[in-house]
Amino acid sequence: MTHTFLILALSALVLGALGGLYVYAWSVPTWQIFGPALLRGPATDRRIALTFDDGPVPPFTEQILDILRARKVPATFFVCGKNVERFPQILRRIQAEGHSIGNHTYSHEFPYFRSQKKFALEIDRTQEAISKITGERPVIFRPPYGARWLGVYPVLRERGLRLVNWSDTGYDWLPKSDIMRLALKGLGPGSIILLHDSRNIDPPEKVDRSRTVKALPALIDAAHEAGFTFVPITLFISS
Repeated sequence: MTHTFLILALSALVLGALGGLYVYAWSVPTWQIFGPALLRGPATDRRIALTFDDGPVPPFTEQILDILRARKVPATFFVCGKNVERFPQILRRIQAEGHSIGNHTYSHEFPYFRSQKKFALEIDRTQEAISKITGERPVIFRPPYGARWLGVYPVLRERGLRLVNWSDTGYDWLPKSDIMRLALKGLGPGSIILLHDSRNIDPPEKVDRSRTVKALPALIDAAHEAGFTFVPITLFISS
């Protein structure tokens, strides 16, 4: 009896460990064990991409747009469908000022264990919301938290969407100096930098991205001084 119990307990531990590793492999944004993700652009020149997730939301997306316009820097905004419906005027400005727009799901839920039908609905509702305002459907997609699951890739293939994660992040809930240091730490040709202009689909009164706004001008200036040029993600895809 004891021997059988030990075998069952060990089997459960092994299966649990393998299951945890499996989920972890889907969770790490830079891992591509189960499917491809664009993590950086070509290393043939000094082009890099600046990306913002979770918006649009006032006032932070608008403040970021002011900085980008002043420095003549194009960026890519991965937007949530719910926020697009709340603040269509900001999405119109993103498009009007020449930035790329990507799909970041409708409600920013973890994709784990979601059915393919549920995940497809999250994608489609966001595509429709964006198209209604801009007249165009995104060709790029970033999953919430950079995480993926079994049903992600078939849905993206059916809709002609390219999955884009990132190579560098500023962890922009940290102080300004840390955001800059971490975002620039591994910067190189083709880098894709992750920052945020909102937080999930929280209402504006619960969002504070002031640290991102404060760090952004110095981050852009430092990258320019290092000889890098900012481009939209879509240029990496077409390269």
